[in-house]
Amino acid sequence: MPRLLSVNNYHYRRGGSDVVYFEHAALMEELGWENAFFSMCHPKNFDSIWSKYFVDEIEFGHSYSIFDKFKMASKVIYSFEAKNNISSLVDDFKPDIAHLHCIYHHLSPAIIPALKKSGIPVVMTAHDLKIACPAYKMLNETGICEKCNGGSLLNVVKHKCVRGSFAASAIVAIESELHNYLDTYKKYIDRVIVPSLFFMEKFVEWGWPRDKFVYIPNYVDLKYFEPDFSAGDYLIYFGRLAPEKGVATLMKAANLAKTPLKIVGTGPIEAELKVLANELSADIEFLGYQSGESLHNLIRGARAVALPSEWYENAPMSILESFALGKPVIGAEIGGIPEMVINKQTGYLFQSGHVTDLSRVLKNFWQLSDLEVSAMGQSARDFCCHHI
Repeated sequence: MPRLLSVNNYHYRRGGSDVVYFEHAALMEELGWENAFFSMCHPKNFDSIWSKYFVDEIEFGHSYSIFDKFKMASKVIYSFEAKNNISSLVDDFKPDIAHLHCIYHHLSPAIIPALKKSGIPVVMTAHDLKIACPAYKMLNETGICEKCNGGSLLNVVKHKCVRGSFAASAIVAIESELHNYLDTYKKYIDRVIVPSLFFMEKFVEWGWPRDKFVYIPNYVDLKYFEPDFSAGDYLIYFGRLAPEKGVATLMKAANLAKTPLKIVGTGPIEAELKVLANELSADIEFLGYQSGESLHNLIRGARAVALPSEWYENAPMSILESFALGKPVIGAEIGGIPEMVINKQTGYLFQSGHVTDLSRVLKNFWQLSDLEVSAMGQSARDFCCHHI
């Protein structure tokens, strides 16, 4: 029986990349592969027989002593703990291949040469832009940023690209400089999987060889998604409430278009978004964190799902999940979103970050007949069948 080692910072369903980490392992198990996992210890982790190999928790934003902060900073740059633990796991499990997902900052790239030293082929799915951009989003407080492309990585520090923090940005700049010097990613990773063509082209722009990449789009298993093609009477956003998600833009546009909006999720700007909702006196409802069937029911009851991102999205699972539930997506024309939201077929596109353009699109969409909305939802569901 072939053996797969899956590696990811978190061993619970925290976000889209973590979902892919679990779903891919489950798919490979169905195909006859034996799975092992390597991750970070965390209170929300799913139980795993492999947890004895997991590294100690690093959770940014928590209160730590000066000594602990220094220790964490050194692990972000190069984690000897992760390197030693994964070497022990490899000795015991003897995988045929290792599949890396999100590993930096919590596990560190130090694990990659350790895997190759053991003779294990290594593939990585690029869920974000980290192998090019030190801050992994090509984004800072001023918006989209690509200053490090052909320039100094000190731009990360200058613009405080990581959490708006000088200290955090400095640590990440050092980490990136070290692993660029060691050529950790390009030298030791055999193939990089990209779920969007946009990401592939962006990496090539930043100096990566094209033949290093394999395009494999994300997917959903439709048997877990019961669709409802009927046209609801509200717009829904579900996801993290963070600046790059464009939720404030969505709220302002929905207010102008007189579109009822439900917001599902939590995040660092939740409080200020609620203040904005009060200022707008708009028909906006915050529903907090939802998951599973309760989330699916909210999506099924909507007329459309909104994805107003203002950064280079990859291939959002939220789009595929919405499509699988029979709902069109109104998405920002940025990153990999236009590869999935086909304008006037599986949803509508609008200019990212532009309130008036999104308002125009919402008004146009709300003027469609229920039959037209239902047909678009069916096309969205069909997209999931043919996407891979």
